[in-house]
Amino acid sequence: MKKRKICIFTGSRAEYGLLKPLIDELKIEKSIELQLMISGMHLSPEFGLTYKEISLDGFNKVEKVEMLLSSDSPVGVCKAMGLGMIGYGEVFDRLKPDIFVGLGDRFELFAAASAALVSRIPIAHIHGGELTAGAYDEAFRHSITKMSHLHFACTEEYKKRIIQLGENPENVFNVGALGIDNIKKLKLLSKSELENALSFKLDKPYFVVTFHPVTLEANSAEKQVTELLAALDQFSDYNIIFTKPNADNEGRSIIELIDRYVDVNKDRAVSFQSLGQLRYLSALKYSEMMIGNSSSGILEMPYFKKPTINIGDRQHGRIFSKSILQSPPKAKSIINAINKGLSEEFKKECSNNVLFYGEGNAAKEIKRILLKKKYKELIIKKFYNL
Repeated sequence: MKKRKICIFTGSRAEYGLLKPLIDELKIEKSIELQLMISGMHLSPEFGLTYKEISLDGFNKVEKVEMLLSSDSPVGVCKAMGLGMIGYGEVFDRLKPDIFVGLGDRFELFAAASAALVSRIPIAHIHGGELTAGAYDEAFRHSITKMSHLHFACTEEYKKRIIQLGENPENVFNVGALGIDNIKKLKLLSKSELENALSFKLDKPYFVVTFHPVTLEANSAEKQVTELLAALDQFSDYNIIFTKPNADNEGRSIIELIDRYVDVNKDRAVSFQSLGQLRYLSALKYSEMMIGNSSSGILEMPYFKKPTINIGDRQHGRIFSKSILQSPPKAKSIINAINKGLSEEFKKECSNNVLFYGEGNAAKEIKRILLKKKYKELIIKKFYNL
């Protein structure tokens, strides 16, 4: 029997970490020929050459598409997308996959999905239907939804939103979030193992801080991160583990500010370009809270029953657990939110968290659907009217 050729795309370390449970599921399926196409930050020395982590996981036969330029300006991002589409088109012509699988809302995936659509390759999209009002990623996400043929949402509300966009309900599935698969299935590090893995003492309580540019707010990154760092100065009894931002507009200004802060506060702060899923989730597990504007504070952190301080509008529109405290990007407000998150009353509230993003079996469910569907029947779509 002819194997199904399934091509999975990854352009960043966070996205690969989320896709890893699905990749592992598909890799062991004898009826599937798994293809990996890696691009974006994975191939950039500035962002840690994280394609090496993929090689360590045993994936040696991958297609690499260089597309990132040494610029985080709007022009640089536009040029990177153009370069990406050229490379992705060439890879699709060579590999001829039966279906293309992508996760999320980043510009790298938008370019790859565009190339797949033009190449008449059906697209399966993970994490559609979500809102992130502060970033242009939201428009990319919904655009990818309209280019896609199979949809794997992580809540019932997001599933309904995909159908609202005109997608056939027969091809839209609520499978939960792949990030929960990692929490449930990975054997997380002990605190001493994490300390050794980070080469950073964890003898004091600590925060995990991840802040990305709010891409629809021009020239806001430096000001917002300066406010965040001023707030962190007021909690000198706590250590800080920073994870650096993605390759987005103004991302480099955030990296510079973090580097400067860590240099001044070497006794209590450390930063990483990429922790990988194992170290990252382990760091969340033992932290006091997560602070910033990353989606992982919304999706994964609530499962540890710990507080998230979500700053600004980047994640506006997502479904929030009650362990998530919203704060404007002002030092005083962030300080107040951190103090509330540290209070015994709020910690007790977190322990009774209501969870929205599934039970940790998303990868198996996506595989089951990918094996069941007839891809050629998906390629011509009709708009579904409510």
